[in-house]
Amino acid sequence: MLVVLEGIDGAGTTTQARLLCQALEARGVPSHLTREPSDGPVGRLLREILAGKHAPTDATTLSLLFAADRADHIQREVAPALAAGRVVVSDRWYHSSLAYQGAGEERAWIAELNRRARRPDLTLFIEVDPEVAARRRAAAARPDELFDAIEMQRKVARGYREVIAELSASEVIAVIDGERPVAEVAADCLERVLAARAAAGEPR
Repeated sequence: MLVVLEGIDGAGTTTQARLLCQALEARGVPSHLTREPSDGPVGRLLREILAGKHAPTDATTLSLLFAADRADHIQREVAPALAAGRVVVSDRWYHSSLAYQGAGEERAWIAELNRRARRPDLTLFIEVDPEVAARRRAAAARPDELFDAIEMQRKVARGYREVIAELSASEVIAVIDGERPVAEVAADCLERVLAARAAAGEPR
């Protein structure tokens, strides 16, 4: 199964994705940890753009690059891991593109770009207030990236709420309170995945 973790910058998706894979492996469930932007060639370019190593590009180009990276990511890494029987845990998926880069007609276009992307079996949205996330990023001394301004993060948080409302009719999306202690959030994420596996007839 494909499990995706989503949330604004500083929500803890990277930490929780890692902890989830560790917990699954400890239970004897083969897993594969990955992320977007991916570690492929397009993903590396995107990470450099987000970090400010290249001149900023327009929203259309970013949307195309994210979609291209996702298609490459699926073919290069995700599909082989799924075929090998692993639970793939991805730190971000197309929900990020929809929340960060689009609204209205723009979001509909981004959705079309990602129409062939594999739908997750379960998406875990780690919900954190933008101000809390900003304090976490500052405490971790994380350098600012392209979308890290607080007004942008507030806009992205609203975007996520809209995306979840739109997609919940066709996808399994669980909203997780990400402001609790890390261990509590991790236990919640693991339980949601185990429940999804059980519903699919897999051993917990």
